[in-house]
Amino acid sequence: MKKILLLLSTVVVFASCNKQYNDLGDGLFAEFDTNMGTMVVKLSYEKTPITVANFVALAEGNHPDVDSIHLGKPFYNGLIFHRVMDNFMIQGGDPEGTGRGGPGYSFPDEFDPSLMHDKAGILSMANSGPATNGSQFFITETPTPHLNNKHTVFGEVVLGLEIQDSISNVQTGVADRPISDVIIKKLNIIRNGSEANNFDAVNVWNLELTKLVEKNKLLEEEKRKNRLENQIKGKEKAVSFLPTLESYKSKSKSSRSGLKTLYLEKGNGIKPKEGDNVLLYYELYDTEANLIDSNSKEIEESYGRYSSDKEVKGRYSPMPMTLSPDAQMITGFKEAVGMMRVGDKMFAFLPWSLGYGAQGGGIIKPKQDLIFIITMVSVQ
Repeated sequence: MKKILLLLSTVVVFASCNKQYNDLGDGLFAEFDTNMGTMVVKLSYEKTPITVANFVALAEGNHPDVDSIHLGKPFYNGLIFHRVMDNFMIQGGDPEGTGRGGPGYSFPDEFDPSLMHDKAGILSMANSGPATNGSQFFITETPTPHLNNKHTVFGEVVLGLEIQDSISNVQTGVADRPISDVIIKKLNIIRNGSEANNFDAVNVWNLELTKLVEKNKLLEEEKRKNRLENQIKGKEKAVSFLPTLESYKSKSKSSRSGLKTLYLEKGNGIKPKEGDNVLLYYELYDTEANLIDSNSKEIEESYGRYSSDKEVKGRYSPMPMTLSPDAQMITGFKEAVGMMRVGDKMFAFLPWSLGYGAQGGGIIKPKQDLIFIITMVSVQ
């Protein structure tokens, strides 16, 4: 009799919870009941079914692959938001509360082109790299486009966005952990409508995971082929461009420091003075005409080096630089820019002593001579 009463009580609570959110319309929702208030997230089970299935099965305590400690238990109940960064995101879902824990397994990324980190309240998977998703998630406070196609978006806050904001404003300590715990007291899954009610998280996980793994293998193979093609494109471009750079060098004039420069285009703009802020496009090559770096999208595309991530971060745009002896730039670059006026385009050959020196730096080898092509766009 007690079991029957308990079952009836559970059904009543669930029905009441569902009724509370009927005005949200059909869909699959997650209710985050925290010690700072309640947030409701609409889950994108149609576009990211495996990620949602993983989350729902963990929340409801029936995930088939969870470790034995959490088997048969609602995974998220009682966990904390262990990492909170104002104007960025709040992160939770780690049973250890350190950022290093998980459910005992990992699974691949599941990206959908229509789901982006483009606003506050986006629910997305936290990971430590490709195909390392588990139980950890985060909710954004601001648009974070640099996370697109790196973290799987699988939902969006539809109620209680102010709670996310409140959580993001708590006082934090080491590793951005809140001084006072922000606890997920209970994470309830709400099903509105027949489609959401028919979404069987365990079944979706069991049937679709293998397909996602195979799909991602094919995508990785395609990426590998693209990388190889771009490497070949870059090498061919370097071979064809090398005679041009050698011609520029032969026509260049040397300064007392050993810097060799040649004006490729003469501008008629103002000559900036010390302390001015200038905007520059640059191309950096080694002496074999291999492109090392550039903030010109066109140049990087010609070498098979285009980066969508770089574009999202706004790095295909003129670089600001202050004309000053103290500017954080290598000596030869500062000297070359100091000779220019707005509209100038300059070839500059830097002997290693005017570049990164005998020690090198990053991908620059020790005692490596460098070539820059610099265009001064404007003075700010």
